[in-house]
Amino acid sequence: MAWKKHKGTDLSVFKGREAKLNRAILQTLATKGPQTIYDMHKQITKQRGLKQTRYASVNKRVRFLEESEYLKKIGVRKTKAGFEASIYELNVKGYLAISLSQINLDDFLKRVDDATASTILGAITGTT
Repeated sequence: MAWKKHKGTDLSVFKGREAKLNRAILQTLATKGPQTIYDMHKQITKQRGLKQTRYASVNKRVRFLEESEYLKKIGVRKTKAGFEASIYELNVKGYLAISLSQINLDDFLKRVDDATASTILGAITGTT
């Protein structure tokens, strides 16, 4: 059986060959706040295992995460070269994905009381 580095749930955004880069992008935005793709690339290439990551790969992943509504554009900033660069931040869905990937559901269920469990179940199933 394969060893997993994280302890949370397996969300589709964190599966496959692009999982490591998706996680790095979401965590960079969660810890550092809104950034341009260039700024994210600089932060990501400092991480172990991602030092050789190309700008184009980060760009492609950010566009995918924006289409999937994990990220949103919040503005534009002028660069030193005179171009305009979009600034991205995490959507609520992005924060939720990061949080869910870091919790162990067994531990969560041991700590939650019946009232909270009922509220969560109602939200998941669409009933109140």
